[in-house]
Amino acid sequence: MIKKIDITNLKLAEEVLNIQIPSYKVEAEIIDFYDLPPLKDTAYTLQQCGETFFGYYLNEELCGVISIKVENSIIDIHRLMVHPKHFKKGIAKMLLDFIENDIERFETIIVSTGSKNTPAVTFYLKNGFSKTEEVRISERLSLTYFKKEI
Repeated sequence: MIKKIDITNLKLAEEVLNIQIPSYKVEAEIIDFYDLPPLKDTAYTLQQCGETFFGYYLNEELCGVISIKVENSIIDIHRLMVHPKHFKKGIAKMLLDFIENDIERFETIIVSTGSKNTPAVTFYLKNGFSKTEEVRISERLSLTYFKKEI
């Protein structure tokens, strides 16, 4: 079941962080870059981020999270993460489908990921996104940006 998460609730923010840290540690290993901003988040910084969070729950356990900001008919996915023990169960796809089908009307979805994060790049391409650009952030990190018109 997918439901909105009240990120201002400290207990819920901590539950989200307990998905985010292990999930982004896997990304850090994949792209060989460990200075990712999501690994520095705290429950407090999540509460202050201004994003809207939705969680996928299995037997009342939070297993995956997507967060978005909506502006000018564009949904900007800021985070899409699944706890590593729940990888390969289709949770990321269910969260993405939820955003596409159950959120107010919009025209475009945008998202970015580490360019070396092959599983994420493949996921977005497989789900109808197109690469729009690749930006070198530092000597060791590039981000790939994606867009999907609805």
